[in-house]
Amino acid sequence: MTTAAISAILSGMGHPAGVKRDRVKLEQRRLKAARLLNRGVPEAEVARRVGAHRQSVNRWARQLEQGGTPALKRKPRAGRPPKLTAADRQRIVQGLKRGPEALGYGTSLWTAWRVADLMERECGVKYSTVHTWRLLHDLGWTPQRPAGRALERKRRPFGAGSASAGRS
Repeated sequence: MTTAAISAILSGMGHPAGVKRDRVKLEQRRLKAARLLNRGVPEAEVARRVGAHRQSVNRWARQLEQGGTPALKRKPRAGRPPKLTAADRQRIVQGLKRGPEALGYGTSLWTAWRVADLMERECGVKYSTVHTWRLLHDLGWTPQRPAGRALERKRRPFGAGSASAGRS
């Protein structure tokens, strides 16, 4: 077996830190393992084929024996259900694109307070500013800082600031 093949197998095992688990893909992997186990493929070989640890395959085999294929189906998502639906999230994105002036604010700068106000007006959902930033991150929006330039600053033409300009 080549080094590339070994690293390809090992990269499929476990969950790297910071990477969200894709529950659908995990379920597909378990069901593929179940099909292989039902055909009589040894657990170690199933683990190699699906890119899982042998102990995981052993656990799946026990679950398969006790509860059949439904035992390997993904469970409902744990935790509190989200307050915002997919349609709500889309309305928030559209509101963000319109800009804060559309809500009556004097500047075009989004702040956490303003975004929270947008969410309350559009969806009727009230979030803290901390959670508002988390939601913005999930939507793919990143915080930006405005350039810290004074409005009164003089602009000089290109080349006017060099030491040799105007001197002979």
